[in-house]
Amino acid sequence: MVRNGRSTTWESIDRSADLVAAGLRRAGVGPGDVVANVLPSGAEWVVVAVAVDRIGAVHAGVSSHLAPPERGALVESVAAVVAVADPERVTGLPLRTSVVVVDEGGLGEELHDGRAGDDLTGAPGSRNGASGDAATSTICFTSGTTGLAKGAMFGTEQLRAVSRIDLGTGADTWGGGAPMLASTHFAHVGMALKLPWYARTGSTLCVLDRWRADDALELIARHRMPTVGGVAAQVALMLRSERFDEFDLDCVRRLVVGGAASSPRLVDEARRRFGATYSIRYSSTESGGVGLATADDADDHEALHTVGRPRPGVEVRIADPDDGTVAVGATGELQLRSPAVTSGYWGDPDATAAALSPDGWLRTGDLAHVEPGGCVVVDGRRTDMFIRGGYNVFPVEVESVLETHAAVAAVAVVPRSDDVLGEVPVAVVVARAGHPAPTLEDLRAHGADRLAGYKLPQDLLLVEQLPVTPADKLDRRRLRRWVDHGQTGDRAEEAAP
Repeated sequence: MVRNGRSTTWESIDRSADLVAAGLRRAGVGPGDVVANVLPSGAEWVVVAVAVDRIGAVHAGVSSHLAPPERGALVESVAAVVAVADPERVTGLPLRTSVVVVDEGGLGEELHDGRAGDDLTGAPGSRNGASGDAATSTICFTSGTTGLAKGAMFGTEQLRAVSRIDLGTGADTWGGGAPMLASTHFAHVGMALKLPWYARTGSTLCVLDRWRADDALELIARHRMPTVGGVAAQVALMLRSERFDEFDLDCVRRLVVGGAASSPRLVDEARRRFGATYSIRYSSTESGGVGLATADDADDHEALHTVGRPRPGVEVRIADPDDGTVAVGATGELQLRSPAVTSGYWGDPDATAAALSPDGWLRTGDLAHVEPGGCVVVDGRRTDMFIRGGYNVFPVEVESVLETHAAVAAVAVVPRSDDVLGEVPVAVVVARAGHPAPTLEDLRAHGADRLAGYKLPQDLLLVEQLPVTPADKLDRRRLRRWVDHGQTGDRAEEAAP
């Protein structure tokens, strides 16, 4: 692992985890207790995660990017007995929670005193499951785009299933991992649930304290990364970098991109400029970070306009409101089932029942349809849909048309309340460098031959960049606040804390 110019080997992490596990035991942490990991991404975060697992406790990663009240609320929601944080993240943690403070490069006098101790692993099945499931080993928080993030529960078998789906026949092989860019915070599903196979393959994880396109490109080129993973917004920012062509990126053979929708224009440009394949990954925290994918050798239709097919070990269905399967081509809720799917939300049986059908299907909340050839097309988020004058508007559909305008670098469509029509669409746009900013009339004319009139934007908000959540997903709640304030540019940023 490489962070801030400091390298840490997996062997060192293994040794340190034994010491920290012993320290946690001495601090009173036992099987089934929850330990909240509020550290920044890096070797210390991984050491704590491994140590917690070794004593049979439950590891809950909390993003250090969150504001103090947000961090505190998540730690409190899972009744953590211990929270491990660096000095900058102590503020806001619940008073009833024991806090261990860890400086970078150390693991705290309270935990790491050089004595390894014995019997570091809890007995099988010893997790008490007082607030969750008896098999829970990991709590991974959702992105919280519609309220307080929920703690999705996963056990050892689910983590093994994630490895099998991601690695296929290589799931039982040690070593062979290539350098990789750690594109999201370690508390995100991309690390929290995939850490076992990163360790198994011995991958070199390159960590950025703050993700910047130029820094990411420099790491990719320096470490000769064959595969670059990330979210669509990060790929777009790398392509927009004025320094893109300065870097030797011929090492890149494959882009694996999830987290949010990849537009056809983004996929096309990325494949061309990186000279690499582009695999769209559709998944969620609750699905274990595995779901559907477009093939590396996909034709243009699959690669540009779908989210591909279910990955081996994953089942997909399109369901009606009663969880019945709809006909091919009909729109319904996209549902997933696999051994990697969460067993539910910690301490929230009502949310669990809403998310999971009795026979184990995960209700994603996304609307989609299956094409005759078997590829899945996402039509939009059920909760993002709004009604204009009695007609349903799906923001993703409108965005996919508007983003093809030459002057649009990025766009999101959100509703604004209207006394007559109920809600009307507003386009929030980042203008493309080197082009005059588009006008509302420009966008309406551009979409007129592909969208019904009621779907066209009624207003335009120009911003410097679209807001994202700590999980790098488009923050539609914040966008709505911007639109409600009716402000643009820097004033929009000031209006939305």
